[in-house]
Amino acid sequence: MPRHTKIVATLGPSSSSAEVLERMVHAGIDVVRMNFSHGTTEDHVARAEAIRDASARVRRPVGLLADLQGPKIRIGKFADGRVTLARDDEFILDSSCSSGNRQRVGLDYKDLPRDVRGGDILLLDDGRLKLRVDQVFGTEIRTRVLVGGELSNNKGINRQGGGLTAPALTAKDMDDIKTAALIEVDFVAVSFPKSAADMYMARQLLRAAGSAALLIAKIERTEAVANLTEILDASDGIMVARGDLAVEVGDAAVPALQKKMLRAARERNKLTITATQMMESMIQSPVPTRAEVSDVANAVLDGTDAVMLSAETAAGRYPVEVVEAMSRVCLEAEKSADTALDRDVLNRVFTRIDQSIAMAAIWTAFHLKVKAIAALTQTGSTALWMSRPNSGVPIYALTPEKTARNQMTLYREVYPLLMSQTHHDRDVLLWEAEQILLDQGVVEHGDLIVLTIGEPIGASGGTNTLKIVRVGDHRAPHQSGY
Repeated sequence: MPRHTKIVATLGPSSSSAEVLERMVHAGIDVVRMNFSHGTTEDHVARAEAIRDASARVRRPVGLLADLQGPKIRIGKFADGRVTLARDDEFILDSSCSSGNRQRVGLDYKDLPRDVRGGDILLLDDGRLKLRVDQVFGTEIRTRVLVGGELSNNKGINRQGGGLTAPALTAKDMDDIKTAALIEVDFVAVSFPKSAADMYMARQLLRAAGSAALLIAKIERTEAVANLTEILDASDGIMVARGDLAVEVGDAAVPALQKKMLRAARERNKLTITATQMMESMIQSPVPTRAEVSDVANAVLDGTDAVMLSAETAAGRYPVEVVEAMSRVCLEAEKSADTALDRDVLNRVFTRIDQSIAMAAIWTAFHLKVKAIAALTQTGSTALWMSRPNSGVPIYALTPEKTARNQMTLYREVYPLLMSQTHHDRDVLLWEAEQILLDQGVVEHGDLIVLTIGEPIGASGGTNTLKIVRVGDHRAPHQSGY
């Protein structure tokens, strides 16, 4: 049985060579994340070409995700690169300071003094240091250290409980969206959105740049949790970005929020990625910790479409081994995943013919114990709907569109394949789909499969036919017009 949960891997210095990229594709990555916080347009173009070359050599589709940087809510730089702060020290965050020392440091985000007031708690470096705001005076935020430690250049700042007004899309992000369109990425992730308006703006900019990429909202602000439903409605999917989210809402709240967000997204037919520190120890170690194994497995059992590797593949010593380890964990967890197909399907109301066919196919495939589903699709919508309930039945999505093929690399339980549609004979197409599954080695003669297709052939949103066949029971139909 193929792995249902997809793996997203971040590109970086450790995973830039053609040899390593090819090994990572072999190991099982489905989507690569290009972190637009680092690198130039030329770097992104070169990396996109490199991953497409590796994908072609391995003959395995790999999607491209551009992760926008978002607002830089960070401190500036110190004259000596770092300082050490002790509990009860007085420390000033000063938006007019150019070179920091043990008493004060500058701010990349110049509006921070307007966003905070006395009594607020500021968390630096992913919450490792904690400051209480005593007073705001002009460009200065005068604080007292509650939890000290070493503080180095350009570390991030969060306000406990959220509330910073920085816009989700900066001028840099708007330029990067044009770059993402240029290299034809399949997904764009928006950092720190607070509302649906942020996502609508990103979509407008994407479409204006000529991109058909799917839009992923990174949930990492307190406000985003409160506005989850509207953000989901404005997006194609979400990323549970547990790093900054944990700093804002408290680490103990994250596991329950993760389950809530994954469930809400799947109920609305949206994609999900679970991210941050999933196998962090493998930056230096060739094996994960038992806690990391449990974390990945729990995300799989929660129903996430994908689990993500960040520094593990971007800067770690074992970029191939960590992909292999994550794949093993996903496969094992999927064996015990809860299947609640009857409840998921029976509790839904369908208003579209194509969605009804998709759910009927899943229901039939599950209860008949068929080997696979073959969904002939133009845009991937039918495959997306099929993948929302956890059926355990592999869905092979056959499409003539490369964009749809690449976007379906993120769909749980879906395995996208390119299929030329040079004619409009339904029976010929269904027979060809059967042959593709045979050629791929995923079915054998005598296996039962479910096929779905739409008429007229080639029309988006037109899936209206379901057919149950036993592989090899009939000859190829007469292919007139070839």
